[in-house]
Amino acid sequence: MGALDYLPHYNYDDYKLWSGDWELIDGIAYSMAPSPSFTHQEINARIIFQLMGEIQECKHCKALSELDWKIDDNTVVRPDTLLVCNVGNKRQFLSKTPQIIFEILSPSTKQKDRGLKYQLYESQGVEYYILVEPAGMFAEVYRLSNGRYRLEGEFKKESYRFELDECGIDFSFEAVFDID
Repeated sequence: MGALDYLPHYNYDDYKLWSGDWELIDGIAYSMAPSPSFTHQEINARIIFQLMGEIQECKHCKALSELDWKIDDNTVVRPDTLLVCNVGNKRQFLSKTPQIIFEILSPSTKQKDRGLKYQLYESQGVEYYILVEPAGMFAEVYRLSNGRYRLEGEFKKESYRFELDECGIDFSFEAVFDID
């Protein structure tokens, strides 16, 4: 038996009772960072604003920020920003796999976002995973190909076209990182 065998195992019923901001991954509770920095918030607002502008004509897709995605009874995550198509029932949480997830890295979450969440989102079939690095003002775009993420590129001032089943999104990273 290893140390992991002694960790408490939680589920969604436990999660609903907790105060504060948490994520639950494979039954293990992860405390979320304190309130994001000013730069983090501004970048996230620019991402959501741009996504919402791009999907105005698409009645099937929704861009959302800080919404719980309940993958199963043992896993609930809260991406910084996500885009989901054909939502169906609108509940307190999302139960459908998003097409795009943006995670804005911070010193306290970087390791989890680059490792644990990368693997989780890949295994759940999230088509695009974007890691946004505020310290360097760039983003890495990963696209799912044959069940594995492939790095599409590192973006600062360039644009990228997200190809989805329902629509295409022309996304300007320059608009995200043009911060004074």
